[in-house]
Amino acid sequence: MINKFILGSFVLLIFVSCEVRPKPIDYGSEGCHFCSMTIVDRQHAAQFVTRKGKVYSFDAIECMINYTKELAMEDIQLFLCNHYTSPEELIDATKATFLISERIPSPMGANLTAFETQELAKNFQSENKGELYSWDALLVHFKE
Repeated sequence: MINKFILGSFVLLIFVSCEVRPKPIDYGSEGCHFCSMTIVDRQHAAQFVTRKGKVYSFDAIECMINYTKELAMEDIQLFLCNHYTSPEELIDATKATFLISERIPSPMGANLTAFETQELAKNFQSENKGELYSWDALLVHFKE
C-alpha cells in the first residue's frame, strides 16, 4: 500500500514538473539566456518553453530569435513576448504583429516591438514609421 502511494506520488511529480507553461519573468534579477544581460525592460522581453517544459527567458525578442537559430524549432512548444502596451504581459509570439521602428528602441538595438493585434501595430506604425512583420516573416528577416 505504501509502495503504491510512493510510486503514484513519484509519477505525479514527474508529470507536474514537465508541465509546459510559461513562468513569470523576474525583472531586474533574471538574466537573458542569449546575451546574459539582466532582463529589465518590461515591454520587450521574451520567453520560450520547450516541449519538455524548460523555460528560457530573454531581455529582447531579437535575443530569443537569435538563440533559437541553433535549436530545432519543433522542440519549442511556446514562443512568448511582451505586449508593448501592456508591460509584463506575455502574449503568443506566433500570433503577434511586430514593428521594427527606430522610434521605438528595444534593449539590443533591433528596434523590435510586439503587439497583440495587427490593428494596434498599424496604429503605432502610423505614428512611428517602420515595417510590420508577422512571426514567420520576422524569422525570415532575422535569417538574412
